[in-house]
Amino acid sequence: MAQAIPFVQLGFQVVQAKNQNAAGKYNQQVYNRNAQIAELEAAQIEKQNEVDLQKFDQKFGQLQGQTKTRILTSGVELSGSGLRILHNNDTQAQLERNTITYNSKIAQQSKFNEANFARIQGGVARQAGKAAAIGTLASAAFSFGQSKPGQTLLGSVPNPFA
Repeated sequence: MAQAIPFVQLGFQVVQAKNQNAAGKYNQQVYNRNAQIAELEAAQIEKQNEVDLQKFDQKFGQLQGQTKTRILTSGVELSGSGLRILHNNDTQAQLERNTITYNSKIAQQSKFNEANFARIQGGVARQAGKAAAIGTLASAAFSFGQSKPGQTLLGSVPNPFA
């Protein structure tokens, strides 16, 4: 019976190693899923940018129409300062479009970086699971090799059941 104890303990350590390896795989899958979500969010940011630009262009078109109407109804011809106002509005609108697009690209890049980092974390989690499993198996093998009949896997502690 005393000789069976090291085999039972070895069996428990093998199961523990399998669980550690499985935990590493699971954690990697979680991080990979987080990476996919971040990439989907980046795509959503790009789509939102398109919608924001369309809304901006619509509002800007309304503003330019109102400005042109006010200029013409004031009795001034659409030349000189009136044209400068419309041109200045166009310049400012293009700057605003560029800012909207720039902010969108920065947010997208942030999500891509988040996805890449999640994949790296997943790889690290997977390797940590493997390392823990290998460590457990190595410890089990060493302990099993060190055990003698009538001793526990601790080596020098006598088996109280012998």
